[in-house]
Amino acid sequence: MSLKSLLLAAATLSSTLPAAAAEPAPQIHYRTADIQDVNVFYREAGPADAPAVLLLHGFGASSHMFRDLIPVLAQRYRVIAPDLPGFGQTTVKQGVAFDYTFDNVATVIDAFTVEKGLDRYAIYVFDYGAPVGWRLAVANPQKITAIVSQNGNAYEEGLSEGWADMRKAWDAPTPENREALRRFNTPDMIKWQYTEGVRDTTLIAPESYQLASAAIARIGVEPQMDLLLDYGSNLRQYPQLHDFFRQYQPPTLAIWGKNDPFFIPAGAEAYKRDNPKAEVRFLDTGHFAIETHGGEIATRMLEFLDRNIAR
Repeated sequence: MSLKSLLLAAATLSSTLPAAAAEPAPQIHYRTADIQDVNVFYREAGPADAPAVLLLHGFGASSHMFRDLIPVLAQRYRVIAPDLPGFGQTTVKQGVAFDYTFDNVATVIDAFTVEKGLDRYAIYVFDYGAPVGWRLAVANPQKITAIVSQNGNAYEEGLSEGWADMRKAWDAPTPENREALRRFNTPDMIKWQYTEGVRDTTLIAPESYQLASAAIARIGVEPQMDLLLDYGSNLRQYPQLHDFFRQYQPPTLAIWGKNDPFFIPAGAEAYKRDNPKAEVRFLDTGHFAIETHGGEIATRMLEFLDRNIAR
C-alpha cells in the first residue's frame, strides 16, 4: 500500500472513532492533606475551574471504587474523592486518639472541603459515605448543588433485615453484642458484600475487595467496629435530613443496585416522599453497583449533572 493510501485509511479511521476515543483521559492526581491530625488521602482530576463533585465511598471500600468513574466525570467536572478516616490510605497521626464516629468523620471531611476550596459542590454518596454526606448537607445546605445516591440510605425503610445484629448492638452496646459484629470485617464477608446479588460475579475485579480487606488488616478492625456500633446515630439524624430535602429540594438521583442485601429498594423510592422531583433508577445488581454497572452509572450521572448544575 502506498503512503498516500495509508494516510487516507488513517484519516478515514480517525473520522469514524468516537470523539472521546481520540482524546486522552484526564490524569488523576493522588494527594494528601493534613486535616485535624488526619492525613487525608484523596484522588483529584478535572479542570480546577469546573463545577466540583465530591465522591464519598462506603464500608469495605475506599476512593479506589471510583477509579473508572473519575476519568469520565473529570472531562467536564472537578472531581475529588477522599478516603474516609479508617479507610484506604488515610491515616491518623501517630499518638493521636481519633474517636471513630460518623460525627467525627464528617467533621474531618467538612474541613477537607474547606481546605480544597469547595464552596459549591455536588455529592456522590455510597453506603457510609451517605451519613457523612448528609451531615455536610445539613450543616452547609447552600453548598450542595446536587446529590447522587448509589445505595446511600436516607430512610429507615431502606434498612433490610440484615441489620438485625447491628440494631441489637445499638440498643444494648454490650461487649457480647459488639463482638457479634466482628464477622462483618472478615475477608470472606467483605467479598460477600461485593458478590451478593450480582448476576455475573466475573465482572467484579478481585482487587476491589482484597484492597478493602488489606486496609482493615493494616489500620485495625476496631475503628470498623466503632463505626458499625455508631451507625445507629445516623437514623436519629434522619428527621434533620428530611427537613433539608423538603426545604431545599436538591436535584437528586438515586441509582440503586436493587439486589443489595443491606439497603433495599424501598430506601431509594423513599427519596420521592420529601423531594418529589427525585429521580430513581434501579440496576439489576448488588450493593457495589459501580463495580458491575459503572458505565451506566457514569452515563446517567453525567446526564443528570449536566441538566442540573449551572456552569
